[in-house]
Amino acid sequence: MKAKTISVKKGNTLDTIRNFLTRLLKNKFLDGIMAPMLLPGGDGFVQSLIQDPDLLKKVNPTAPTIAVQSARILADLTSGSSKGELKGTLIGAVLKSCELRAVTELAKFLQIKLDNVVTIGIDCPGTCEVKDYAEAVKNNNGIPEQIFWNTFKDGTFKSQEGLSLRNACKICEYPAPMNADITIGLIGFDTQKEILVMAGESFEKQFKEKLSIELNEMIPDKRRITIEKIKSRHMENRTMIFNELSEKTENFNDLLKLLSTCIRCHNCMNACPICYCKECVFKSTVFEHNLNQYLNLAKRKGAIRMPTDNLIFHLTRLSHMATSCTGCGMCESACPNQLPISSLFGMMGDKLQEMFKYVPGRSIEEEPPVSVFKQDELHSETGSGG
Repeated sequence: MKAKTISVKKGNTLDTIRNFLTRLLKNKFLDGIMAPMLLPGGDGFVQSLIQDPDLLKKVNPTAPTIAVQSARILADLTSGSSKGELKGTLIGAVLKSCELRAVTELAKFLQIKLDNVVTIGIDCPGTCEVKDYAEAVKNNNGIPEQIFWNTFKDGTFKSQEGLSLRNACKICEYPAPMNADITIGLIGFDTQKEILVMAGESFEKQFKEKLSIELNEMIPDKRRITIEKIKSRHMENRTMIFNELSEKTENFNDLLKLLSTCIRCHNCMNACPICYCKECVFKSTVFEHNLNQYLNLAKRKGAIRMPTDNLIFHLTRLSHMATSCTGCGMCESACPNQLPISSLFGMMGDKLQEMFKYVPGRSIEEEPPVSVFKQDELHSETGSGG
């Protein structure tokens, strides 16, 4: 990727980002932009598809909150169009790292069509829960847009009272986007003075002709060093959290205890971008029984927990999507009982992904393990090979 440093006027980083997005739209580089736009109540942001450049004044891609995983939105936006129907039309999607990786995974499973999508990745120091962010806005009489910006500059993190990172963000390995078509780089910079714009070779000519931006700079070392500093801190958190969780899930009974307050509301499944099956066994009649069947089961066991099959629900989801889990943590944020689902899936996903040498969302060309059969695969893991 080639890059260009953009000066920030009057220390207003957000306006500089908005102006860049506005240029993409006004100069016909893009036909629309999907970006987090301010809610009517002024206490949060939600992804919105924007065609009026003036409305980009209300977007904030750096807001430390995710209301809906953008990969799910892009799947809905692109699923209805047939090949060639929107030829020449390009929609820009502003995405945090975990969202971009989920988009890449869903594209591999043909759930997202990228023919008309330009992915715009933006650095992310982490996000907080939507309700906590809204409360912080209320208490501070405004948007705390710069709360985590120290992280961009030098990799340090300073939390604010009542506003901390989501658990998934505390252990995120990828604060910077991978393989975005265009990247807005903030990490490693004093964002009140400058930001970085990066793009692949295929966009260099368009940047010059339509935006008068020459991508003639190399990505500076300070960016790489700061990214590694953030990653190192998150990996320490990851090791600690996974070790604690491993001790709590040593056997079947421990796992039952961990998930005992699950009410099988399916919120985690509905929030997860990788859970995309149109026909889901948990939305079928397979787990619907009549009263006599429940009574017979209760008679055999003495008592049965209601609703039933909670553990089967989580284990089935885990087996279906652990290799492609991007660790966005939306499942845990959606859980009404705050079960550590994201950490559990992350712990198991780590082991599976390492086993297959697979990083979800790393490359569109990298085939997901569930779709590929290799003759000598997993010999050492199963004890069947030397």
